[in-house]
Amino acid sequence: MTAPEIRFVRVVDDEGWRAVQSIRQRVFVEEQRCSPSDEWDEHDATARHVLGVIEGEPAACARWRVVAYRGAPAAKLERFAILEAHRGNGYGRPLVRFVVEEARRSGHRRFVLNAQSHLQEFYESLGFQDDGERFTEVGIPHIPMRRFE
Repeated sequence: MTAPEIRFVRVVDDEGWRAVQSIRQRVFVEEQRCSPSDEWDEHDATARHVLGVIEGEPAACARWRVVAYRGAPAAKLERFAILEAHRGNGYGRPLVRFVVEEARRSGHRRFVLNAQSHLQEFYESLGFQDDGERFTEVGIPHIPMRRFE
């Protein structure tokens, strides 16, 4: 059976933001046991959020924001999450590609992220490279990665 198509949209209203909050609460706070104070930060107010919708229902999300990276601006891609019921259906690649394209439309050609270490190969397959020492954040091993165009 073929997985249903996913459609990505920019979050532009309170309804979209509530959907993002619900997904992140389930994935990061409940499943991965991140504390709410670590999950919800000051960047949510200024980051650009993306929502993935499957058959009319919110199913995935991410955000990106501008950061200084080694003296130049870069788009930092963050908070990628797909609800458990939809994982394994190939939605991760199009989600990352959509977020990169959103940042690219805003003029960015430098993209950085902190990947959970078990996802390093996934991000490498999307053109990201190891960019430094591994670290632990909220009890989860991470690796900094970058992609320059």
